[in-house]
Amino acid sequence: MRIAVIGTGAMGCVYAALFAEAGHDVTAVDAWADHIDAISRNGLRLDGFTGDRVISGISARMLNERLPEAELYILATKADGIADAAAKLNAETPPDAMVLTIQNGMGSADILAGGISSDRILVGVAEGFGASMTGPGHGHHTSMTRIRLGEYGGGETARLAEVTALWQGAGFPAEAYANIDQLIWEKFICNVSLSGPCTITGCTVGELMADPALWRMALDCGVEAYAVGKARGVQFSYDDPEAYVTTFAAKLGGAKPSMTLDHEAGRRSEIDIINGMVPKLAARAGLDAPVNRAVTAIIHHREKSFT
Repeated sequence: MRIAVIGTGAMGCVYAALFAEAGHDVTAVDAWADHIDAISRNGLRLDGFTGDRVISGISARMLNERLPEAELYILATKADGIADAAAKLNAETPPDAMVLTIQNGMGSADILAGGISSDRILVGVAEGFGASMTGPGHGHHTSMTRIRLGEYGGGETARLAEVTALWQGAGFPAEAYANIDQLIWEKFICNVSLSGPCTITGCTVGELMADPALWRMALDCGVEAYAVGKARGVQFSYDDPEAYVTTFAAKLGGAKPSMTLDHEAGRRSEIDIINGMVPKLAARAGLDAPVNRAVTAIIHHREKSFT
């Protein structure tokens, strides 16, 4: 299958590498010129969880060029790039091509649906998936638990089964879900609990858990998000968000959320679709989310100095 991965930093690198190794025609699309140049000249190097190797044969082009023609576009950009990517996808790709969006936080699929036909969209949730960039053309893969896939509008379809089999064939532990909205919310609560608190403290997940006061703050972030989800009618698979987040976090140890890594590199984060989204959704449900609002304000203040 012809696959274009839009946004090939960190997790996008892993997607591109494993699909190329499985024999698919893969194009890496990114705005990082040195990265695209390195892939074009030397191939894409991936080390860590799945071994250390260089994958050749991956096409690479800049995001400001015309998108390649593909059957599946995997959108792995940061949240602030989704609207622009949607405009390009609408203008430059076949109208029947599938678009699979995989981002942290809440609302990325809705942003995408504002730019392309919603019947083209599938949604992915990466669970226990860690990756980072070592340098241009070089990604590091730390962990991979599961890729959950669903139709944007929900339900089970032949297309969803086909895409799930595609991921499985490339070595991903992928599963199809009829109710992807539930899974997005369940991951969102974990992101909210860990991303903001780790970022404002500089802690790893393990360090956050080891400090009772900081861990209480993290759990309060998750509890606020859980309350909003319940008010919106989300059917969670659990009724104890603190236990769920604690079990999830205990597996991560010395890991740092991507938002924390962004701050360490002096980059603005995706705070507005993670902790910052909770107060917005809470207000619509007649609720309040003071802990997430405070965490978001601290991160916004810190990011004023970022370029």
